[in-house]
Amino acid sequence: MSENVSADALVLARAIVDAAAEKKADDTVLLDLRTLSTVADYFVICSGGSERQLKAIADGIEESLGRSAHIKPKAVIGTSGGGWVLMDYIDVVVHIFLPSQRAYYSLEALWQQAPVLLRVQ
Repeated sequence: MSENVSADALVLARAIVDAAAEKKADDTVLLDLRTLSTVADYFVICSGGSERQLKAIADGIEESLGRSAHIKPKAVIGTSGGGWVLMDYIDVVVHIFLPSQRAYYSLEALWQQAPVLLRVQ
């Protein structure tokens, strides 16, 4: 990817982190996957305390990016009822988990070589 595309993706990833924070997401992590994967440049991983909060976080991200940047996700997979919502913004993939699902899938361990650019407790 070109440097400008990557810079734009980082701006997008940070906007996603901010939108998740507005909906009180817990333990948000921004991982840089650019040197490790062609799937995406960045992962944003966060948790919500209930299924209702997962939905609120996902809706908040989608509304915020739609309003500020006119960007919609390519896909939203999963539902809050499954304990995990994945939002695909092409260069940035967002994972919103219940704590039990986050521990089960352990994406941070799977991608442990990825630099952590940001962690919001």
